[in-house]
Amino acid sequence: MGKRIISQARGHGSLIYRVRKKAFKYKVGYLGPSIIGVGKVVSLINSLAHSAPLVKILIDNKTFINCAAQGIYQGQEIEVGGDKVEVGNIVALKHTSIGDKVFNIEKRPGDGGKMIRTSGGYATILKKEKGHVIVVMFNKKEVKLHENCRATVGVIAGQGRIIKPIVKAGKMHRMMKSRGKPWHQTSAVKVNAIDHPFGGGRGKRIKSKIAKRNAPPGRRIGHLRPKRTGKKKR
Repeated sequence: MGKRIISQARGHGSLIYRVRKKAFKYKVGYLGPSIIGVGKVVSLINSLAHSAPLVKILIDNKTFINCAAQGIYQGQEIEVGGDKVEVGNIVALKHTSIGDKVFNIEKRPGDGGKMIRTSGGYATILKKEKGHVIVVMFNKKEVKLHENCRATVGVIAGQGRIIKPIVKAGKMHRMMKSRGKPWHQTSAVKVNAIDHPFGGGRGKRIKSKIAKRNAPPGRRIGHLRPKRTGKKKR
């Protein structure tokens, strides 16, 4: 009797492959643009669902969660919506200078921040144009944004997270399980023929397979609705 393959188990929706709800109980984002003033860092939070530590900020009797800047501390005062460019402050891009580092940047003014939210991440202000600011992302890609888009000044904390070795497979297992990620992943041709449609690859002479549009989990493998396959003839 064959074993249920991983793609079938994930498609079936068992508890093994379901993310724990408490891992995503913190939502990162700014308050509305009308909230302007000086806030206070209430606490630093370690969230399983985020690679960077989070910070809880209180302003006008309202709280919101943001990625923690490197060097921030509990009790620190954070200026929200002002023009002072200091580490941890939330400012509009028009108030920044060329070369400043920012993170948790809004794509559109007022959306709460969408870009650069992983540990150690930051974008650099490249240049300013009429009504727009161009920033350079970590992958050297340039993005043009409206000057009223908000961002947090500084670099996200947790920069050395990937430097520390995992050491044990059990630790990696728990890290991935907390996020609902499949780990470890085994190549399909390495398993038995009864356990996977690609299994039993004797010599690993792999042939391409086009899955049907409405194939169930376990059969929906290989090329998924490709426009074309094979080498392009010149």
